[in-house]
Amino acid sequence: MTYAPLFETRQLKGRILFRSVAASILLGICFVFHYRVRFFPVGGKVPRWIWIGLILSELWFSFYWLLTTVCRWNSVYRIPYVHRLSQRFGNELPGVDIFVCTADPLIEPPSMVVNTVLSVMAYEYPPQKLSIYLSDDGGSDLTFYAMLEAADFSKTWLPFCNKFKVEPRCPEAYFRTASEAVDVEEWRLVKKVYEDMKMRIEATTKLKRIPEHSREQHKGFREWDFVSSKHDHQTILQILIDGRDPNAVDIEGNPLPTLVYLAREKRPQFHHHFKAGAMNALMRVSSKIRKSPIIMNVDCDIISIISPKMIFTAAHSESYKRWRFKDLTPMGGRATLAPDVFTEERLFVGRNMRKTTSLIGRS
Repeated sequence: MTYAPLFETRQLKGRILFRSVAASILLGICFVFHYRVRFFPVGGKVPRWIWIGLILSELWFSFYWLLTTVCRWNSVYRIPYVHRLSQRFGNELPGVDIFVCTADPLIEPPSMVVNTVLSVMAYEYPPQKLSIYLSDDGGSDLTFYAMLEAADFSKTWLPFCNKFKVEPRCPEAYFRTASEAVDVEEWRLVKKVYEDMKMRIEATTKLKRIPEHSREQHKGFREWDFVSSKHDHQTILQILIDGRDPNAVDIEGNPLPTLVYLAREKRPQFHHHFKAGAMNALMRVSSKIRKSPIIMNVDCDIISIISPKMIFTAAHSESYKRWRFKDLTPMGGRATLAPDVFTEERLFVGRNMRKTTSLIGRS
């Protein structure tokens, strides 16, 4: 059997241009040092010390430039083969916790939040190792109702995505742009189920009132009987789908990822520190439920256009074992890395629409 590489190494374009520029800079540095040595002042103590200071500064600049140029002299990038990685190490993949944050159901409509949650639930990753946590800083029962609808619709949406390799995996974006390229009957059925769910969520949001039959069906709504306002309430934590439960399956019997709703405790006399406080709460909750070594953070208004390769890249590398996450401690409304507070071996990956960043601290 032939060996199939897990990634491909390619050289960056523009190497000739980069080396030409580097050679011209090196020539300029040589001319500068030739000038410094040839015209070294022989009289006067002050001019000589100034000249020596200039030479030392230019030596340091030249040394720094040499180090950076050598590192980029033969730049390459690597393209991982996701499917080969999954086939070879599928059983060894680490867990991934995905944090989704929202704050106000009026500014960030629950229907939009639901699409974000469904798009990350449908990632091409083993569902039993995928956990999604929604932080609702608005503490709204409207958002909780939308999450219940999303949990129910995911039983239809996830097998549909896996069966037909749907892209994008956000239902709103998919049904808006896709044609009936797959099985027409099933496509129309799933679209109707989604539109019915969306209509119920938007109608509930517009009325700002949860239907009585929904309140009676789920005991989680009882938590809002003790909520004074969105700035004064107890912690509301509900596991909507427990991936550890063998009965948590979709309509085809496949396991579902874990889905958790969290509205952290808020009191008027204590500052909640905005998103930094929300991330703190999510860190602690996820540590008690799954404590996956990889954490991914997305905003509630971002959808997954394609299933991200970076999860597989991080999951198959050994890097997450060599990093230690320093707990996000809110100070003055900002998230800071605080040593010796709460350390775990967890790789924290943040995503936004334009770039991917890593918010991590070395152990």
